[in-house]
Amino acid sequence: MSELKKLTPYVMQGLIVGIIAGVLFLWLFKPASERPKVVELKEAETPDLSDQALGSGAVSYAAAVGQAAPAVVNIYTTKIVRNQANPLFDDPLFRRFFGDRFSQAPQQRLQNSLGSGVIISAQGYVLTNNHVIADADEILVALRDGRSVAASVVGTDPDSDLAVLRVPADNLPSVTLGQSEKLQVGDVVLAIGNPFGVGQTVTMGIVSATGRTQLGISTFENFIQTDAAINPGNSGGALINAYGQLVGINTAIFSRTGGSQGIGFAIPTSIAKQVLEQIIEYGRAIRGWLGIEVQDLTPELAESFNLKTTQGVIVAGVLKQGPAALAGVQPGDIIVKLNDQDIRDANHLMNQIANMPPNSSIKVDVVRAQKNVSLDAVIGERPAR
Repeated sequence: MSELKKLTPYVMQGLIVGIIAGVLFLWLFKPASERPKVVELKEAETPDLSDQALGSGAVSYAAAVGQAAPAVVNIYTTKIVRNQANPLFDDPLFRRFFGDRFSQAPQQRLQNSLGSGVIISAQGYVLTNNHVIADADEILVALRDGRSVAASVVGTDPDSDLAVLRVPADNLPSVTLGQSEKLQVGDVVLAIGNPFGVGQTVTMGIVSATGRTQLGISTFENFIQTDAAINPGNSGGALINAYGQLVGINTAIFSRTGGSQGIGFAIPTSIAKQVLEQIIEYGRAIRGWLGIEVQDLTPELAESFNLKTTQGVIVAGVLKQGPAALAGVQPGDIIVKLNDQDIRDANHLMNQIANMPPNSSIKVDVVRAQKNVSLDAVIGERPAR
């Protein structure tokens, strides 16, 4: 009996260990779906890509590139640069001592540059940047099918940095215009161009921002910002969406080294289309104009005018006999609304005026000496540079 009592604790310990082992065995071999989770996570299901067509969705953007790339061209320009002789050689005193031995005739050299463009229509109209072809004596357009055609300038618009060329060729592909105003931050975009002259290249990124202004690139700015790699030579090339539609003309990069650093800018097609149509029809871009010089209303200026808000812009100058002067606008007026629409800043005001057709009427609401004044003006046409 005493021996049995001595063995009892060991028996009990064995039973407890066996029970624990059995429970652990059953839990380990329990289906994973029935096990309790430590943290409940809302996870998206991984899409089954096996049934998707090649070139669609997240698998590839080859279909989009295949639709737009044939309409993207390389642009090569040649400019004759004349180097003038040192004016010292023409100085009478210098010539008295040295005669004509050092006199030199002006020398000429050819300066080449490159860029990109986009064929907008089968009639041969090519959209590019003005700075790509500015002052060029010869413009050569290289098509994707291997043809090289001399192009003529239809018209330019330095204020938006756009230019329209014409190439006399048949069977030209053209790009499909997309709706740039519907772009959202995060949308996938692809840049197609001729960076560094290596040949047509495609890079991918997203829309980083829209409506970028005050960059000092052009007079009228409303840029799409993207992190798609844009390098020298990409200027004038296409920025397309995931469906192969043109949404922008690549124009500039922000860089400290001259290479891509993930900050590129493109002119939206909503602006490019308007400029293109006006240049083709009138030979120039037509914009509204009031003949005023304005500046942003800073908090310091608002305080000096005893204003409780910084909404609006200050009229710093008014051109004599200009549309604004004839309407009664005065220096020091604070423009707060155009046609009952609030004005955010100077750039917003100038873009609103520029988008209005000449000879159209506009209501201008200003604050003058802390009083609200409503004026009626007739939009003029902005003078060409």
